Amino acid sequence: MQLPYELRLGWRYTRAGRASRRNGFISFISAVSMLGIALGVAALIIVLSVMNGFQTEVRDRMLGVLAHVEVFAPGEQAIPHLEQTLREVRAHPEVIGAAPFIAAQGLLAWGEDMRGAQIRGIDPALESQVTELAADQAQQALAQLQPGGFGVVLGAALARSLGVGLGDAVTLIVPSGQLTPAGVMPRMRQLTVVGLFDSGHHDFDSTLAYLHYADAARLFRLEGPTGVRLKIRDLHQAPEVALQLAATLSGDLFIRDWTRVNRTWFAAVQLEKRMMFVILTLIVAVAAFNLVSTLVMTVTDKRADIAILRTLGASPGSIMAIFMVQGALAGFIGTALGLLLGLGVALNVETLMPALERLLGFTLLPPEIYLITTLPSDPRSADIVPIVLIALLLAFLATIYPSWHASRVNPAEALRYE
Repeated sequence: MQLPYELRLGWRYTRAGRASRRNGFISFISAVSMLGIALGVAALIIVLSVMNGFQTEVRDRMLGVLAHVEVFAPGEQAIPHLEQTLREVRAHPEVIGAAPFIAAQGLLAWGEDMRGAQIRGIDPALESQVTELAADQAQQALAQLQPGGFGVVLGAALARSLGVGLGDAVTLIVPSGQLTPAGVMPRMRQLTVVGLFDSGHHDFDSTLAYLHYADAARLFRLEGPTGVRLKIRDLHQAPEVALQLAATLSGDLFIRDWTRVNRTWFAAVQLEKRMMFVILTLIVAVAAFNLVSTLVMTVTDKRADIAILRTLGASPGSIMAIFMVQGALAGFIGTALGLLLGLGVALNVETLMPALERLLGFTLLPPEIYLITTLPSDPRSADIVPIVLIALLLAFLATIYPSWHASRVNPAEALRYE
């Protein structure tokens, strides 16, 4: 089956300049246009894949420490009727784990060093039901927390900042003071470091300290846990489950899910992703519309060829189709190259990143700023397909004016000086 001559001529013009010195500059501009499209498409795929991976990685690490849903009493008071609340939440078909907790704040001191800390009172026997932290490397450490033992499990970064290790004694200073003859004095208690954990999330590793909830209740003068943490089957259903529990639980309780706790952060990431998509799409658009200049120069160079084709009976529509094929092929080649390059880098970015850091001699992702220490990547078809379609559409639109201009060439005028 023979291809239409419009397609064959369009492909031939796309390769123009390989044998003709006169067309060398046009060929160079065409190659630059294809390269620009390829780099723009690759940059879009790489950046969006990294942002997807970053969001997923941080979310997973957050949920390794945080619960999907939290039920708590107002005013940081002990939750009333704890056993009844546990029975009610466990009765929900989507809830697969529930554990009581105490959330408070304090200061940890060792020697002259002092750091603010988020104190979490937990039940070590139940904590593995609601967080991944208790299910992996920190399980043995949390198991050391015994009621009355006043042991503490610190985040690795928090322990480093204080300069303490296993077996050291740190002093917990509780904000709510006690009345003494000398006035109101903060309450203090020595705690023994019985374990360390590393969640991979710098904010948590540098601020969290775990105690047994019975010890935390004594230190903060509470009658019991201040809330219950829940794990559900599908974390994306957390908002719906929270609403359902709010309608069924008895007592004056507040309920929040993980999307509300970190709403600002996730909204900021989504906004940044959209803005990066717009900015990098403009780069693709600039590269695509470089095809306009390429095609205009090609039309000028091929005026004699166009005139001959017209005298042989080619219609203006056929002439227009030839140059639209040329531009569309250039756009397709550039997009295909960009797709291959983008996917190649996105799928291997975790390997390339350490090599680049060794080459440059410094860390590109300081954990205290970016929350993670590695650069994850998650290419998604929902991002890649629109990128490819937009690049092809922009390349096609860039062909319309030069192709229309070619169809308007007057054969007699074009052949006058040939």
